[in-house]
Amino acid sequence: MTAGRPQRRPVVALYGRIADAIHEGVYPPGSTLPSEPRLAAELGVGRPALREALLLLQEDGLLSVRRGVGRTVNASPPRRGYELLRPLEELLAGGAPLRVRPLLRTLEEPTDFSAQHLLAPAGSELRFWESVLTGDGSAGVLSQEWAAPEEVLERAHPAFAEALRAPTAPGGSMLAVLAPASRGIALSGHSAVSATLLGARRGEQLGRAPDTPAVLVTQVVRVGESPVLAAKHMLPTGAPALPVLQSN
Repeated sequence: MTAGRPQRRPVVALYGRIADAIHEGVYPPGSTLPSEPRLAAELGVGRPALREALLLLQEDGLLSVRRGVGRTVNASPPRRGYELLRPLEELLAGGAPLRVRPLLRTLEEPTDFSAQHLLAPAGSELRFWESVLTGDGSAGVLSQEWAAPEEVLERAHPAFAEALRAPTAPGGSMLAVLAPASRGIALSGHSAVSATLLGARRGEQLGRAPDTPAVLVTQVVRVGESPVLAAKHMLPTGAPALPVLQSN
């Protein structure tokens, strides 16, 4: 799909409403959210959409779930760790090339996740790419990537900004565009890995049940102190193994 006007998907909009309430102190750090039925009634939404938004908030570190207590608001987002900076389709290939099928290539308003990690102000426009990575005999992987606002890229990494504006969008991931545009430029990446469930929307995109277990990998790429790309990669059961190179 081609770039369109910024807009929020319904679940993302609901996510934003709850995240705003957290940031505004309606649900202060350490507090417990109302039960799902009560919160759905307060927000005027259905429980399936609410459950999906709460799952995203938990993945992004705003909420924690404790057995017997419920969903509580975290005091601060989790720290990110380091990850190898290579396009996901290369990391997961394992000798067999993966196909990258674009789902969205558009502009959208920042979500809480992209605003937090890309330092994007409210009302800005971010390039958002959503793709499914598939290979022979393995489950599909969902990749969501956001680029920093245009004015940030023009200042911090103009070559990346120019590559994203290319008239023909590449079939690969956004990180696969960033890598060749960064020759001679030092990049740093921070990543976090957590266990989660696909949820309804992502399950539909991958043709899997909503309660399918998955590994969520979040990634933020910086040039110096300026974040230029943020991503969320969803690897459900059956997806190719994600190698991690370690040394002492």
